[in-house]
Amino acid sequence: MAERFFGFLLLAVFLNGLDASRPVINQELSNLFNELWRLDVNRMKPGTDYTISVQGRAGFVSQGSHVVQDHASQPLFSNVSESKLRNITTYNHFMNLLDNYERSTGVTEQVSTEELREINLFLDAVLQTQVMKRAHQYLVSKGQSSSDLRLFKNQLNLIWFHLYHRERNSGLDSSGFEHVFVGETKSGTELIGFHNWVQFYLQEKNRHLDYKGYKARQQDLPDSDDHVLNLQFSWHGVVKPVSSAFIGTSPEFEMAVFTIVFLMNTERTTTVLVNIDQCQVELVVIRHGRSIGTAFPKLLSSNSRHVRQHSN
Repeated sequence: MAERFFGFLLLAVFLNGLDASRPVINQELSNLFNELWRLDVNRMKPGTDYTISVQGRAGFVSQGSHVVQDHASQPLFSNVSESKLRNITTYNHFMNLLDNYERSTGVTEQVSTEELREINLFLDAVLQTQVMKRAHQYLVSKGQSSSDLRLFKNQLNLIWFHLYHRERNSGLDSSGFEHVFVGETKSGTELIGFHNWVQFYLQEKNRHLDYKGYKARQQDLPDSDDHVLNLQFSWHGVVKPVSSAFIGTSPEFEMAVFTIVFLMNTERTTTVLVNIDQCQVELVVIRHGRSIGTAFPKLLSSNSRHVRQHSN
């Protein structure tokens, strides 16, 4: 009897293992994120507000290597309507934050009164968008946020702008916002974070960044209208072998999506599989205490290929 029970137990563990290796679409969050997608009126339109050229498939590069073959002779962004970016409040305040940080980890961040004011203005602008209002409503319904807007703003501030130690034996040298939206370098040899398209465009325009090509599975070819891309690039000469970013989406959309994933889970590393618009995406969020350590989208398939494959 004990042997038979043990056999059943082994079988159950094996079957659970099989299920665990097969990611399951989170339908509730897919529905919510598609709602946020529809509400994202500040999303830039490919071919109208910006133009990208994905060019060649990037090769393998080991982390920390400075030797990389360039598979993209042109920049990723050939055109972006900067006047439109500056005329939308959330983008305008977002761009004002991008020069507030020390690039290297291990260097203590100094936060001026002016920088605190910029954070405040950005959060106020984000909270006024339909995207963040809907995200807030959802989090309140799940008991993860207070309905009091002031307390929710404090919560966003803690998650994204609270300074913490990324390197041991250093001062407060990092934050979720800096890591995800701005990017950091570690020991001068490693590029970490940096998952935002506006920062990518501005750094590329100023010739601090060199796009090396896209990363994708053999059968996947990204298009110039894809809203998530896996990329390879160098920034101030430091190479990021594989990175990923939403393209064209507003800062409030990205912040809302990652805040929801962060607050709806308690594990140190959370990976959620969702369908957003025509893309199947893994959203990865890693905690750093009560703040975000990193957060990024990983494109699995675009142009509804996953839908067609499933129906074949």
